[in-house]
Amino acid sequence: MAQRDYYEILGVAKDASDEDLKKAYRRLAMQYHPDRNPDEADAEENFKEAKEAYEVLSDPEKRAAYDRFGHAGVSGAGGGGAGAGAGAEGFGGFGGFSDIFGDIFGDMFGGGRGGQRAHRGADLRYALDLALEDAANGTTVTIRVPSRTECDSCSGSGAKPGTSKTRCTTCGGMGQVRMQQGFFSVTQPCPDCGGDGEKIEEPCPDCRGTGFQRQEKNLEVNVPSGVDTGDRIRLSGEGEPGDHGGPRGDLFVEVRIKPHPIFERDGDDLRCEVPISITQAALGDSITVPTLEGEANMKVPGGTQSGKTFRLRGKGIKGVRSAKPGDLLCTVRVETPVNLSERQKELLRELEQEADQGDGSHPHSKSWWEKVREFLDRLAS
Repeated sequence: MAQRDYYEILGVAKDASDEDLKKAYRRLAMQYHPDRNPDEADAEENFKEAKEAYEVLSDPEKRAAYDRFGHAGVSGAGGGGAGAGAGAEGFGGFGGFSDIFGDIFGDMFGGGRGGQRAHRGADLRYALDLALEDAANGTTVTIRVPSRTECDSCSGSGAKPGTSKTRCTTCGGMGQVRMQQGFFSVTQPCPDCGGDGEKIEEPCPDCRGTGFQRQEKNLEVNVPSGVDTGDRIRLSGEGEPGDHGGPRGDLFVEVRIKPHPIFERDGDDLRCEVPISITQAALGDSITVPTLEGEANMKVPGGTQSGKTFRLRGKGIKGVRSAKPGDLLCTVRVETPVNLSERQKELLRELEQEADQGDGSHPHSKSWWEKVREFLDRLAS
């Protein structure tokens, strides 16, 4: 029977990259491996066929010969695939399979060839509570954070001073062991040394063999003007130290704006409520309102209703990513007087009597009661 084209077997184009070939082979190896398909008669042949195709095409010289002369150019070069007998080479030479599955599961089990790799340290997060004024104007604050530092006693080795680590006898100092079951082979970190290749016989009493100690350190944080809740400030290299010589992680300072007694932030705008008297609302007035920069004047026209919002442009906050500051939105609340004297009550009654003469001094009230009467008349009809 004529042998199938190697590119067709792997399902890749003739210009496929080495990474494309590896991905295709991984997929087929997982799909057709005999251990995963004990009841599939064709699985073994399909697996050997994929293995042979990958072994040829992954070798630059063999691939060039195959591209030029076809199967004749690589006769006998395959690993005992579809065109060869099912002898010892068919499944005995599983180096390519072991290697490819070592790559597949290397990350899963934390391993890799040549011992334990250096790992970057973990990032840390710190919640920073800021006053609204500091967030708007920017500030510099000092924070105290826990830190994992190299043990002074053992210089980070983890071994008791005067002693040293010894070579792990389980993995021979390689940091890895190979587990094999049938045709399935996986390389994983050594269970005795944790992938380090060395063991500590006498741990350092100060760090208990970890090589690190917990301390606290002070850091200065430059807070830019305009930050808001949820913004993060990154301090590079101030996180946890890396393992096996890896770089430190980062510290992310997350901003949280504390509640303010007067203002409420709404993006770059500020909102506040301003109480005014009935007289100010009815006759109008020029009143003083607070801003983050001090006082400002705001004109209240006569006849202002409670809940009316006035905008003071540019009196808000200039955000970190904004081109100009927001506005201050002042909502007036007409305050009803309490604890009135008899004279004050008499004056209010006189005012109410004057208003009832139909001079239009309460237009909203008149309109509302007209709608109520219309509604009740419809219900009665």
